[in-house]
Amino acid sequence: MSEKEKLALLEDMFELDEGDLSADTVLDELDEWDSMSKLSLIVLMSDEFEKKLTGDTIMTFKTVGDILNYMG
Repeated sequence: MSEKEKLALLEDMFELDEGDLSADTVLDELDEWDSMSKLSLIVLMSDEFEKKLTGDTIMTFKTVGDILNYMG
């Protein structure tokens, strides 16, 4: 899966328009980065990437790039 496809998944999860996110986007600056989106991210990682994501790991994410790196 390309980075563009991964960004599209995240934009869909956050209910953002295409192109709103980049690897440099700071998560704490997104109004959409809330507890519901974090739960959605856990589900996304499990369903799309078969990876178990914990709350502790989520707390280490500072940018969208950190999420993309975790996706692999």
